[in-house]
Amino acid sequence: MKVVLQRVKEASVTVDDMVIASIGMGLLLLVGIEKGDTEMIAERIAGKIVRLRVFADLNGKMNLDIRQVEGEVLSVSQFTLAGDISKGNRPSFDNAGTPQEAERLWRRFNDVLVDIGISVGLGKFGAQMEVGLVGDGPVTFIVNS
Repeated sequence: MKVVLQRVKEASVTVDDMVIASIGMGLLLLVGIEKGDTEMIAERIAGKIVRLRVFADLNGKMNLDIRQVEGEVLSVSQFTLAGDISKGNRPSFDNAGTPQEAERLWRRFNDVLVDIGISVGLGKFGAQMEVGLVGDGPVTFIVNS
């Protein structure tokens, strides 16, 4: 599992010219599910993301987590994160989870965030999406299983 995490002032997902989810200040999460990923991995990474201190405190230091700033999450499934571009010029997606398993684990990942008390907006699994964001920082991290 790979998650690209971006701290944002706002973010949204549009499908077929309709905004289906939007958030204010918080985290945009691009989530890639790979072969071999499990519910335990999804749960562990969700917990890690909630605990990450990537928001500024009163002194401007990254010292606060998403709960402390009452931030939101926008979660977008992105299978291309499982792509391999090490050989040739065309990406290989051999390491991507099957669509059924990827959707199940992405939904479990999001459920854990909600259970912890985070407000979560969702992209549409398997859809062609337009993701818009106003980055804050910019602050971007990659979380790997």
